Parts: sequence; structure tokens; C-alpha cells
Amino acid sequence: MTFWESLPPAVSIREVGLRDGLQIEAPVPTSDKLRMLEAIVATGVQRVELTSFVSPRAVPSLADAEAVAAEVHRWPDVQWSALVAGLGGVRRALAAGVHDLELVVSASDTHSRANVGRGTDESMDLVPTVVETTHAAGGRVELMLAIAWDCPFEGPTQPATVLDLVRRGVAAGVDAVCLADTVGTVTPGRLVPLVQAVQDEVNGLDVGVHLHDTRGMGAANALAAVGTGVTSLDSSVGGLGGCPFAPGASGNVATEELVYLLEGSGVATGLDLDAVLAAAAVAQDVVGHELTSSLLRAGRPRPQLPGGQKRGGDAAE
Repeated sequence: MTFWESLPPAVSIREVGLRDGLQIEAPVPTSDKLRMLEAIVATGVQRVELTSFVSPRAVPSLADAEAVAAEVHRWPDVQWSALVAGLGGVRRALAAGVHDLELVVSASDTHSRANVGRGTDESMDLVPTVVETTHAAGGRVELMLAIAWDCPFEGPTQPATVLDLVRRGVAAGVDAVCLADTVGTVTPGRLVPLVQAVQDEVNGLDVGVHLHDTRGMGAANALAAVGTGVTSLDSSVGGLGGCPFAPGASGNVATEELVYLLEGSGVATGLDLDAVLAAAAVAQDVVGHELTSSLLRAGRPRPQLPGGQKRGGDAAE
């Protein structure tokens, strides 16, 4: 069986532009976020990371988390999630009606202290209570392991460290695990062994990936991950995003480029590419600067006749 024949028939993309995409941007009005949200929902995406319930002082661009969450009742068929870093965020999210939570824990102690103000072990100690509190409210908890491959402060993350955190999370009752290439340094040759090792540890739980395209490896890493059987991937319209607490951690994999890649490889995403490109254009307008997505700049291929006349034109009449 070839690599292409081994790919799954379909994957589930989680759009993270509203959270990871906007967290390093200057604050934009809630009305513009809702304009972005409407365009994102129009793509057909079924999972959307809406916001992050963290300190408004630390991430002022997401200070309106409750206001944004108050609008999602308009789209009852979408699975909404939010990032949290501690119990305060959990309680805020649940009170706002968001029950699908991603608890971020950094695999690097230095990054953890920069990101959430406490060490990795201290964050992991919160996991059982977060799981218990969220499950009692009918929700689910995904353990989001940041800096899964490399840390901008400490260098390469040891796979044994990640596997230990995964085991502790599974023992505490998390519902899924996601590995984040927070600073966009990994390549397929390093990505695949860790993903496979984590898959072997989770007793059948879903293992997803959150990839950044900082060094142009996002699409290659995504395809490599799907080749291991990963069917849950994060991406952001236009390639928006980055971690404000990790130097050099620029943009996510662009949703439109991921859809273009996967659909062209025979893997269904359920997203309409033209609608995704339209949503990326809205996001670009909202943030007020050009985004990094090559597909957004070039557009999808459309056959043209010599001289620039599009097929189907009536110039010969």
C-alpha cells in the first residue's frame, strides 16, 4: 500500500482563527470578530475554537470572550470550543456556555511560566480538577500540549517528557490530546515518531495536531500527521496567529491551504474552499494587514484562455 492509499478518507478541521489567530493582534472590535465568525461558519466547518478565557491583562485581544460566546447560539450545529489555562478560565467558559475546553499545558517549564505563570507540574496538578469540573457540567477536556517538539527557551523537548504528560492526562480522564508545534520548528521526520508514540499511549483517545507554519513546514507536517492516522487538525484562515509568549512563534497553517492540500490528496474536509478563501479575506480586512497565506494571495487555479480571457467568455461572438 502506498502512502496515498493509506490516508484516511476524511479529516476534521478545527478553525482557530478567532482565538490563536487574533491573540497576537491588536484588539479588534467584537463586531468585527462576529463578521469573521459569520464568514468562518459559512465555510461548512463543524469545529471552531471561539476564544480563550484567560486574563484580559495578559491577552487583551481576547478580553471580550463572554461577549463573543454569547452569539454562538445562532449556529447550534457547530461544535464550539475555548482555550483555558486554569480553573478560573474553566469556570468562566462554562458560565458562558462553552463546554468543550482545551486545557493548555506546556511541555517546557520555562515556557509554561512565561505562558501561564506557573510550572508544568503545577499545571498538570490542575488537570484532575479541571476534568471533574468540566465533566460535571456535561463538557469535555482536551489536553493541549504546547511546545511538544521545541521550546524557544530550552531547545528540543524530550519525547519522554511529552509521553509522561500524556500518561498523566489520560490517567486524569482527559477526553482527547493535541500536540502543538507552538514555534513552528518541527519537520515530518521528527513529527511522525512522537505522534505515533502518543497514539500508542492514549487508549484509543483522539490525538490531534496544532501546527504553525513559521518555517514553511506546516503543510508538510499536516500531511505527515494525517499519514499516521491523525484526523483532527487545527488551522487558521489566512494563516493568522502565533503565541505571544514564545519568541518567533508566527502564524498557523492556513485553513485554505490545508483544505487545498487534503482535498487534492483525496482526503475530504467538508469545507468549501471558495468560502474559506472568502473568510480569509474577511480576516485580512479585520486585522488590517496582509496575511501570509500563499493561496490567499494567488487564489485557486482557474483555467484561462490565452490573453487572460477566462473560459466560458463570449469574446468570440
